[in-house]
Amino acid sequence: MASLSEARRLVVKIGSSLLVQNGRLRVDWLRALAEDVAHLKSSGTDVVLVSSGSIALGRGALDMPAGELALEQSQAAAAVGQIRLARAYEEALAPHGITTAQVLVTLEDSTDRRRYLNSRATLEQLLALGVVPIVNENDTVATDEIRYGDNDRLAAQIAVTVGADQLILLSDVDGFYSGNPKSDPSAHRFDQIDAITPEIEAMAEDAGTGLSKGGMKTKLWAAKTATRAGCTMAITQGAMNLIRSTGSMFPPTASAV
Repeated sequence: MASLSEARRLVVKIGSSLLVQNGRLRVDWLRALAEDVAHLKSSGTDVVLVSSGSIALGRGALDMPAGELALEQSQAAAAVGQIRLARAYEEALAPHGITTAQVLVTLEDSTDRRRYLNSRATLEQLLALGVVPIVNENDTVATDEIRYGDNDRLAAQIAVTVGADQLILLSDVDGFYSGNPKSDPSAHRFDQIDAITPEIEAMAEDAGTGLSKGGMKTKLWAAKTATRAGCTMAITQGAMNLIRSTGSMFPPTASAV
């Protein structure tokens, strides 16, 4: 995979577990990400961030108990958390002279032609103005019928919408494995996947448990969506800095698709 600094347009997906811990924002991690985004922007790369975290932040602010939330509880938590999430990104990126915008979408916005074109035009204008859009699913209004359900899929659709040439899924694992590395010591990581075969998909079923909300199955779905549109995709460990720890090159511990 090419250097991140060579990307013309980059979409980065950020999971809740990377951004929020015990209901509180990981401020230092977000500041480090902001430095990476600023570095990319200075090299001429358009950046779109697809960020989870609104429900996690909201349930922390509302002191909701651990465990599964009812739909209306999740939507209430999202409503409280989303304003905090948007403010956090604004405060992290503003010192670098970067303007942010909040963009909330649902599955209907990509399946309905008119909504899709409107979303694409808005995102294109924001990028033309040098803005970094912060995209999230509109959990306050989305029901099961109009949900993406996970931000891996959403990130892939956004990459297609904006014509990105690279998509990065920041994860709690450093790539795609032949099995779950937490339970299978023989599992090996793929540095590159040239084709998503039935064998690869079968491995995702084994590797998906406990690695993230969507697991590896949704990451492969995202890869199919992105690569069909000519966008390369990679899965990498989100705990490391994208740019400063790798000399502006893609992390060596990652899987490219």
